[in-house]
Amino acid sequence: MQAEPHWSSLPEPDAMHLVQAVGAGADIDISGPIFAFIRSINVFDVYLRQGLVGEGEDCRRTARIRHGSYDANGQYHWRDGSSAALPSAFRGDEGFGTTCPGVAVRAVFVDWTDHNGGYGFEQVDY
Repeated sequence: MQAEPHWSSLPEPDAMHLVQAVGAGADIDISGPIFAFIRSINVFDVYLRQGLVGEGEDCRRTARIRHGSYDANGQYHWRDGSSAALPSAFRGDEGFGTTCPGVAVRAVFVDWTDHNGGYGFEQVDY
């Protein structure tokens, strides 16, 4: 006889909010140069859409970008961002804000500098 699979239930919405809360930051001092790799982590939540619409072929653009990063106290912050602030390694925004080629991208982009000074990034389109 096979055991029934175990399914986890989702937490209540109030509990999920508490889990997503950032808190007071790191419990150690991360302001020194040895922790620069933590402060170098950037997360971009990106939604870009651009295209011609209507008979007059007006260019319609929508950009919603949030930028997350750590401060010297280890506190994680989200703030509004812009397409101009996206790292050059980001792909999918080519032509955005110009003569109106079709652009449609939703992605999470993370970049960082490791402890040796090497640049790394990952982009997940969805």
